[in-house]
Amino acid sequence: MPNQYKNKVVYNGQTLIDLTTDTAIATDVLSGKYFHLATGERVQGACTYDADTTDANATAGEILSGKTAYVNGNKITGSMPNNGATNVTVSSVSGASIPAGYSDGSAKAVLDSASASALSANNIRQGVTILGVEGTLSPEDDLTVGPVSATPTGSQQIITAASQNLDYITQVTVAAIPYTETPNAQGGVTVVIGSAA
Repeated sequence: MPNQYKNKVVYNGQTLIDLTTDTAIATDVLSGKYFHLATGERVQGACTYDADTTDANATAGEILSGKTAYVNGNKITGSMPNNGATNVTVSSVSGASIPAGYSDGSAKAVLDSASASALSANNIRQGVTILGVEGTLSPEDDLTVGPVSATPTGSQQIITAASQNLDYITQVTVAAIPYTETPNAQGGVTVVIGSAA
């Protein structure tokens, strides 16, 4: 007989062994294990993995770039960016976007240089702590404060700290309305109320 392998055994009309409908091939069977092909040939398995991955659901974007994994029997190469120790710079009170990808745990969110420089104790009011920096600025430091005097006129006056080149006005003193009486040539008295403006 040309084929030395026995793949079907019939004894006294009863089939004892029938491999002819078997469909397994070497890569279907774990490496180191043996089985028989449909031809009856004894073959060693060649499959190098022994996990059931049919319920795995990871995607390429969830696996680190350059790494591979098996999902539902398929080998997947990861595409997740490896950000390693890349810091995120915060330059606005609205925060900063965190890029998608893997971080090794040593990265930080850091203030931009201008904000970090401004975040000093002498720029923060006493009694206030911001990001661990306790303020030392007292209300009087580097401020121009003073009283303001005003004389009533016939026109509206708006007095602000800015108009007086001050940061704050401590008080406003409004002078009394000027009142003068002067004899005139007609024998009467000229009364002047308010300033000449």
